[in-house]
Amino acid sequence: MVPFGRNRNRILKNGRISGKPEPEPDIRYIPTIDIGVSANLELVDKFCYLGDMLSIDGDAHAAAETRIRIGWNKFRQLVPLLTNKDISFIMRGRLYSSCVRSSMLHGSETWPIRKENEVALQQAEMRMVRWMCGIKLQDRVPSKGLRERD
Repeated sequence: MVPFGRNRNRILKNGRISGKPEPEPDIRYIPTIDIGVSANLELVDKFCYLGDMLSIDGDAHAAAETRIRIGWNKFRQLVPLLTNKDISFIMRGRLYSSCVRSSMLHGSETWPIRKENEVALQQAEMRMVRWMCGIKLQDRVPSKGLRERD
């Protein structure tokens, strides 16, 4: 049996605490803090807490990457509906907005967002919209035109 503190308690190097386990890294030495009561806290650079990635530097890069990945997973689950030509663009847009976009932006109100994070989210969204519409980049259709489709 693995000790409680090694798998259960994590602490960021700047002092934040997490109780969610992470997979073991492939390094030999893992710095820990002994807090007594037979529990150790492992020092890590980033970890997932309540579905949001927290990092030592406090920026939103890890959180934005994670949320984009979650959005793509949700999009792939809904591809049969989102790309169905028998469903109107309006209905597909509503489905996309309520399921995919909301999962991508969940918790983003608390991010200290930077321009590159915002651009990454916009690029991911436009890739998904192009896929829904069946438009490739080679077709050279502007993004504004895709948003105005009906």
